[in-house]
Amino acid sequence: MAEVQWAIRPAREADAEAISRVIVQTLRLSNAADYPSQVIERVAANFDAGGVRGLMKSRQVFVALDDECVIATASLAGDVVRSVFVLPEMQGRGVGKALMGYVEGVALAAGVQCLRVPASLTAVPFYTALGYAVVREVVEGDERTLVMARQLSVG
Repeated sequence: MAEVQWAIRPAREADAEAISRVIVQTLRLSNAADYPSQVIERVAANFDAGGVRGLMKSRQVFVALDDECVIATASLAGDVVRSVFVLPEMQGRGVGKALMGYVEGVALAAGVQCLRVPASLTAVPFYTALGYAVVREVVEGDERTLVMARQLSVG
């Protein structure tokens, strides 16, 4: 079976509402098994449409589209990948892998040789499958993340 290709492009300001929906829905459904509800809601509050627009000013934000519908997002701030979210119903279909490949290509073109990602507990298996390894654990109050890294190679 051929892998489906999704359109991946830099996000536009008009995408902010859709990006917010993807992030909040994914947090509430996919991350709920690994984090208490107060952590989920605190993190989700940072990603309303206004919060997403703010991030777009300080990071490169990307979206994956199915037709014209935003189904996933990721952002790049220097050598750090942030806010990678795929709609729960689209997980496991290669969307996240394709999006990460795109982001890695952008990073390589910018001269980045090693990418880091602060991974939620939920996302560790995903990043491990892509060749990222845990560098350290970060605990802030009741929120725990694992910083993972991967050397990028040309070709």
